Amino acid sequence: MERENAILITDHFGLRLNESETPLLKLTKKVDYALLALSFLSQQEPEQIVNIREISEAYQIPTEILAKVLQKLSKKGILQSHHAPKGGYSLKKPGREISILNVIDAIDGPVGILSCSEGQDKICQQIDNCDIRSPLEKIQGKIMWLLEDMTLEELTQAVPATGGVLNGSINLFGQPRYH
Repeated sequence: MERENAILITDHFGLRLNESETPLLKLTKKVDYALLALSFLSQQEPEQIVNIREISEAYQIPTEILAKVLQKLSKKGILQSHHAPKGGYSLKKPGREISILNVIDAIDGPVGILSCSEGQDKICQQIDNCDIRSPLEKIQGKIMWLLEDMTLEELTQAVPATGGVLNGSINLFGQPRYH
């Protein structure tokens, strides 16, 4: 299929476009690594210090990239950095207090699906005549709310083996879907 072979390009909002400019909402690889690392740390005893190598080996993440990701999370107050001799990282706060939006923002910066929503698109030729900006801003607001509302704790809870969002048995909030 042509879409599988498309080259993906990421803009500064985390919105990915392929060569035909078909938009895809997708987390960057660094956000994926951050969420994996936070998941690993959330499964440890409170305040347990874990070194980068442990996380890297558990998920096959390149150590250099993981180090940069964890430094960003530490600078944003999500992780606590511990220095040698037993250096590493621990969660600075419980998983129920870490929103997915905070993680994405710490790694990639502000989240948005519209470049014009905050006046950042100064060259949009349609801005004066655009009649879909308001509905798209509403969609963006709902996405932002969902990412802010969902916590690391919720993300790391096991999804039943019999279902999930992708097969339609539960909705995005983990509630059963009734057909």
